[in-house]
Amino acid sequence: REKAFMSRVFRWAYERGKVKMNPCQGVKQFKEQARTRYVTDREYNALFDVAPASVKIGMEIAYLCCARQGDVLDLKKSQLLEEGILIQQSKTSVTQIKAWTERLHAVIKLAENLPLNPGMVSIYVIHQQSGSRYTRDAFNAQWMKAKKIAMEKYPDLDFQFTFHDLKAKGISDLKGTLNEKQEISGHKNVSQTARYNRKVSIVPVVGGQ
Repeated sequence: REKAFMSRVFRWAYERGKVKMNPCQGVKQFKEQARTRYVTDREYNALFDVAPASVKIGMEIAYLCCARQGDVLDLKKSQLLEEGILIQQSKTSVTQIKAWTERLHAVIKLAENLPLNPGMVSIYVIHQQSGSRYTRDAFNAQWMKAKKIAMEKYPDLDFQFTFHDLKAKGISDLKGTLNEKQEISGHKNVSQTARYNRKVSIVPVVGGQ
């Protein structure tokens, strides 16, 4: 990832005549191990049980809408439409309306009760008491604190997963083919969706088809 980052930096500089070449060109990139971690319902529910309201809301939106953390934290109240929640994915630029369900309505209802300082309002669905948007660091601090509490309360469960793994759980739990999951997740190709589809398939044995 460092090599990929440096390559982009030098490509930007090369295009503007600031360097004579991109030294990263021709350098082999290390193959990254694809994540296979699937968050089980028990793990998800246990963490949800001890998490503060802001983290609960973030978890549900990321899972139900198959959304990235940045898009969840950026979510504004103006994106709450009659048909559903309007989300433009920052990575793929795909714009979708995530249709309302009873569970999704309940999340937004919970968000409406987030505390605000007297006289303050917020344009964000998930906001701090000042009304401002949660930064990645501020939200992750609450996320890590919730995981620590969950580990102590549920020592038999494994909470070694990332917030981004919740998007993968959402895609994995969707019903349908990879192509159908791709359309819902907003990926530009099936191979992207396949990397997020982490639920172990149950297949028949010989004679059990």
